[in-house]
Amino acid sequence: MFIGLDLGTSGLKALVMDDDQKILGEATAEMTVSRPKDGWSEQDPAQWIAACEAVFEALKGKVDLSGVKGIGLSGQMHGATLIDAADQVLRPCILWNDTRSHEEAAALDSEPLFRDLTGNIVFPGFTAPKLAWVRNNEPEIFAKVAKVLLPKDYLRLWLSGDYVAEMSDAAGTSWLDTGKRDWSDELLARTDLSRDHMPRLVEGSEVSATLRDELADKWGLPKGVVIAGGGGDNAASGVGVGVAKAGEAFVSLGTSGVLFAASDAYQPDAATAVHTFCHALPGTWHQMGVILAAADALNWYSKLAGEPAADLTGRLGTLQAPGRTLFLPYLGGERTPHNDARVRAQFLNLDHASDRDSLTRAVLEGVTFAIRDSFVALTATGTKMERLIAVGGGTRSDYWLKAIATALNMPVELPVSGDFGGAFGAARLALMAATGAGAEVASAPPIDRTVEPDSTLTDDFAEAHERYRAAYQAVKGL
Repeated sequence: MFIGLDLGTSGLKALVMDDDQKILGEATAEMTVSRPKDGWSEQDPAQWIAACEAVFEALKGKVDLSGVKGIGLSGQMHGATLIDAADQVLRPCILWNDTRSHEEAAALDSEPLFRDLTGNIVFPGFTAPKLAWVRNNEPEIFAKVAKVLLPKDYLRLWLSGDYVAEMSDAAGTSWLDTGKRDWSDELLARTDLSRDHMPRLVEGSEVSATLRDELADKWGLPKGVVIAGGGGDNAASGVGVGVAKAGEAFVSLGTSGVLFAASDAYQPDAATAVHTFCHALPGTWHQMGVILAAADALNWYSKLAGEPAADLTGRLGTLQAPGRTLFLPYLGGERTPHNDARVRAQFLNLDHASDRDSLTRAVLEGVTFAIRDSFVALTATGTKMERLIAVGGGTRSDYWLKAIATALNMPVELPVSGDFGGAFGAARLALMAATGAGAEVASAPPIDRTVEPDSTLTDDFAEAHERYRAAYQAVKGL
């Protein structure tokens, strides 16, 4: 048996699968995010430990864990978890969707070395500018930093006692030489850090550490359970849905939105704001466009409307041509393709005819157009997307899926019921690490159905997307 842990922003998910990749049990534990100032997003790492304790206790009550061979980790990327020489957390973790360090990010990005070595723009959400912000604004904390860990790797430290990261997550720090798959001493020095502040690196399918004996005894696992390197949440999800080679892609409608395409080679194009990262599998990379608010935008609107998101979307019926009302989903800034930390969300062209359903459609269309922005950016780099699988909570809306298929003019495939996301991908990586199996175990799941684009509306969506892009240009300076 193998366990996958997916440390998200709003919760920790765990699952157990057997040697045939059949899921035997699942558990989740919720967490909260603190937003003490505009553009700030923080989380207390103590929540991660408490959540991990909770899910293991829950799994122990459902499944006999004495046959577990490996644990895999997936997690939210970019978070700056700062610990001192005694492994004590120095401050709340600054999360992936925190944009306070936009000035520091711009300063680092102005040095060509960062794009040359990482293959990416230095985004405010990445880890390096956050450390520059701490150095500039909290010098007494910066002086005590002994190690900088990404969220899932802090969880690994607690599980094993070892400081380890893996390539896919490390690629989102702005300190990794993404082509060489190693920390860059030159980039670390730009933020007054060194290799000593970093965990050692492994591949996602390699053994990174072993579970502490006291935790194995507590939860009923055998001693010597290996912990795989794992992956950043999107790379682990790629392993979960079998997106591992060129031509394969997935779109994720979670808190954020991701258009993820696997690549057999390192082919960055930083100027497009496309992310080029190492994959969680050796010798592979991936490219993705990232929007900061996908299902998060729908959930925000749901609270305003006072009605569950599922009810709002379930009333929409068949796909319609986009109306005049536009929604720009930039609740906390945007990454691909704008790299704009200051832009904020907007409803545009409201009139007397605007009602709850038309605004719901506008929100779904706004996120859809943001995904099309990423599609345009990825294809401009030469990235191939011959197959597109959809995952995430947003895929429960047939209307949204039809809009995405139509906007991209590409069929969207839905896996059979089941969880093929980060936790499942992490469990697959645990299987590889514990048994020596290769990428062949990361096959695509069976497809339940395919959502085809509506050819009668593709021109309407293309025209509305142009209006959407013009609207961003009009408001970006406000």
